[in-house]
Amino acid sequence: MSDFDITDNLIDYDRYQPDFYGVVIGKVTNNKDPEKLGRIKVKFSFLSDKDESHWARVVTPMAGKDRGIFFLPEIDDEVAVVFAQGHRDEPYVIGTLWNKNNLPPLDNSDGKNNQRLIKSRSGHQIILDDTEGEEQIIIQDKTEKNQILINSKENTMGITVEKDLTITTKGKIILNSTGDDVSIECKNLVIKTEQNYQLEAGQDCTIAANSYAVEAQSGLDIKCSSGVKINDDSLEVM
Repeated sequence: MSDFDITDNLIDYDRYQPDFYGVVIGKVTNNKDPEKLGRIKVKFSFLSDKDESHWARVVTPMAGKDRGIFFLPEIDDEVAVVFAQGHRDEPYVIGTLWNKNNLPPLDNSDGKNNQRLIKSRSGHQIILDDTEGEEQIIIQDKTEKNQILINSKENTMGITVEKDLTITTKGKIILNSTGDDVSIECKNLVIKTEQNYQLEAGQDCTIAANSYAVEAQSGLDIKCSSGVKINDDSLEVM
């Protein structure tokens, strides 16, 4: 007899027997993937209340090496699941679903569908508003007190913060207004440089204060092409 064993070429029909075709609905039970692959586990209401699925890969745009859009479903989120060739041990999550218990953050009650929104669990938001004539982009935190607003109608941009705003750079900071004024309004203003400070005005320079002091460690030069005028009730030179 031949050494050939016919069982070597038999197909494992139990393994390849389709389980589920089409889309099934499940609820997320675990999103802490031990292999850190961004997978989740799901339970299906039409099966056992205790049994979880195999680790399911989550379909997301631009997935690749250390890149992509990372929006992992939350525990108890409702998700749509499909299975590779119908096999229940190869689930893929193709999207999350709103329902009566988990309503969407917008309702489009006017039917105009003007706003696109990304909103996180705590309430941070990115809003793209396409309202005709009022187009704008809003980025704000959960308090709605800290906000970046881009106004397309007025071609303006505003930054609002409840407390401090810090800008840190190892290079230059350049404020360049080619069309209009630059205005700074505050309670106290401190300007401190490690080396030189230069103030240059193309025309007039006016400083008005109740009290004004100038102090220099190694000399003070005042130059004027048309003379210097000092007019006060009291002048003391020491």
